[in-house]
Amino acid sequence: MSVLELKNISKNYGAIQALNGVSLTVEPGEVVGLMGDNGAGKSTLVKVIAGNFAPSSGEVLISGQTVNFHKPLDAQRAGIEVVYQDLAICNNLSAASNVFLGREPTRQFGPFQIVDYKHMQNRAVELFARLKSETRPRDLVKRMSGGQRQAVAIARALLTDARIVLMDEPTAAISVRQVAEVLNLIRQLSEQGIAVVLISHRMPDVFEVADKVIVLRRGQLVASKNASDSSPEEVTGLITGAIEAA
Repeated sequence: MSVLELKNISKNYGAIQALNGVSLTVEPGEVVGLMGDNGAGKSTLVKVIAGNFAPSSGEVLISGQTVNFHKPLDAQRAGIEVVYQDLAICNNLSAASNVFLGREPTRQFGPFQIVDYKHMQNRAVELFARLKSETRPRDLVKRMSGGQRQAVAIARALLTDARIVLMDEPTAAISVRQVAEVLNLIRQLSEQGIAVVLISHRMPDVFEVADKVIVLRRGQLVASKNASDSSPEEVTGLITGAIEAA
């Protein structure tokens, strides 16, 4: 059974139609490359899945059950996490503190509730080990590489037992070695049965890890096919309109 299914999703902003009848499925552990030019509807689609926007029409199903998200917390409770391009992490805090940011565990100390830093450290160790990342819980984020920062953001997603992780341009503006780190993190998620939707303009990265490629153009789905049956050249044609559909 698909972990995520969209049926005829449309989204209008007044007279502007950002999405028009988009249907797709994502399987457990599948890595899906979501591609399209600026304004193609990628961000709107991600925000619909993540609960930021309600679709104007259409249906969202999680593991076969229809859901109606009214806010991002609803999507998070359904197992959907988003790793944004800016990562939304605090440079002046440690890796462990960022993983638990806003969800710090506490313990009783006399009449007081205090943050349980020991639990945070131990749980962060487990999460980074699960990702096979060399990131250390006590390290300050401001001293980390781009790949390590991604590991922190992904570990935060795993804290809630995510089933679907949406990643927005995770390999943008980082070095080749760091790109390899991030792609390895995506593989680790996939191997653990977590579906990944990878929004990226970097086709070599998408084709290195994606099982399936989805292309949007002007709010419409123009391709949804196995990555092994497509190519960067075909996707470029689909994005630009040189190829109508595939």
